Parts: sequence; C-alpha cells; structure tokens
Amino acid sequence: MLAADKKRDRQIEKKNSSLQDKAAVYQTKELNLWYGENHALKNINLNLYENEIAAIIGPSGCGKSTYIKTLNRMIELVPGVKTSGEIMYRDRNIFDKSYYVEELRTKVGMVFQKPNPFPKSIYENVAYGPRIHGIRDKKTLDAIVEKSLRGAFIWDEVKDRLNENAYGLSGGQQQRLCIARCLAIEPDVILMDEPTSALDPISTLKIEELVQELKKKFSIIMVTHNMQQAARISDKTAFFLNGEVIEFAHTDKIFSNPSDKRTEDYITGRFG
Repeated sequence: MLAADKKRDRQIEKKNSSLQDKAAVYQTKELNLWYGENHALKNINLNLYENEIAAIIGPSGCGKSTYIKTLNRMIELVPGVKTSGEIMYRDRNIFDKSYYVEELRTKVGMVFQKPNPFPKSIYENVAYGPRIHGIRDKKTLDAIVEKSLRGAFIWDEVKDRLNENAYGLSGGQQQRLCIARCLAIEPDVILMDEPTSALDPISTLKIEELVQELKKKFSIIMVTHNMQQAARISDKTAFFLNGEVIEFAHTDKIFSNPSDKRTEDYITGRFG
C-alpha cells in the first residue's frame, strides 16, 4: 500500500473513531460515482454500523438516493454509471468481480419510496423471495409468511385475507407488506429510500415504530427528506450536500450542535 493510501486510511479511521461503538457493516472508502460526465458522489468516506438506524439527509439532488442504491449495486441498472473507490460490506468489497449481485441483494434488502407490492396475493408477495431461493414446502412457507408479516407489524390486519390481492391494502399497509417481503429473505441490512414520503401521518408513525423495532435484528439505512423523522428515530445522521458527506455524527449532535455551518444552515431551514 502506498504511503498516501495509508495516510488516507488513518484519517478515515480517526474521523470515524468516535462512532465505532459497534461493528461496521459498511465501510465506504473514497467512493466516487459519475452519471456520464456528472460527478454525483465525491470522495465518500462513511462507516455504517450494525443494529442502528442511520439517517441520510440533505436537499434534493445531493446524492442521498444514489448512495444507498450503490450499497446494493442497484445503481448499476442506470446506463453510463461508473465508480471508483471501495464499499466494504462485512469486510468484502462489493465491487469485486467475484461478488455476485444476487448474493449481495439477498443480504441487503431494499424498501422504496412508493409501496411496490407485486400484483399477487398478500401471501404470494411474502412467499416470493423464499420460493426464488428454493423453498417449496408449504408448512415452511406458511411459517415464513406469518413470521415476516408479524415482523412487519401487519399480521393481525391481514391474517384473514392472505389470498386477497395486495393492491386492496391501504398505502401504509402496502409499505409494511413490502417490508415483510424484505424480511422473508432474512437480510442483514435493510435500505429504505424515503419509505414514508407517500404515506399519511398515521401510517408514517406505524412505519417509524416498526423501523425502531427492526433495528434490534437488522441494520437500517434510511434516506429521508423529513428532518423531524431523522431526529426522532435515527441513531446517527449523515448530511449530504452536492454529492459530498458534510458531516456524520450521532443524531443528537447533528441536530443540537453540528460541527459544520452548512449542516446548521440546512437543519435550521436556511436552505434546502
């Protein structure tokens, strides 16, 4: 390793040392990403930890969604994307050619901004992933479906209508169903891209309560435009601006005593 690389790694380690109270699930090192000629992510260095909720905040177009879609390589579906740097997931570089994307996405689930259930029954939505992974036994699938729906706090609402089309559920119920579908493959990390932005306040509260319960078993990385939401439920918060991480710290510090004037200006509403 070159001296400059060693120095860079020491600086990154020092920057994150105060945050290392748990094992790092993701270690992002000097990540850059381009959409064609547009430099969308710039020298991202960020460690994300297990059994925590990490919120990613910042104005529209700052790179929040691009970043989390890079964590499971979904960004590769966009034509013309190129990257440099490393993203280590459990000490393995996700960009390594030997790392199959299907393997990564089994461990790293994703919940999108708008609920996107399959045009199938509630049961089949949840059973879909386990079936893809070769599980065919009806009793086993029944148990997975119930466990996942319970884990997503929706079992009692749907247990008598499992064979009905998922499109008959409300928006908030559909989002919790999508979370159950994610849980059914037993991921390690759950990525959430503004999971409550399309929901009413009551449904939003249910999702927030669910997310706080899920962090006992999973690592949660959530993009949100709602700073109050980040303050309510996250353990740590990263502030992105113009494709850069301006500040990453415990959420209380970000909202009460930010280190960077740009963070303060954003959370106090001076821009964004």
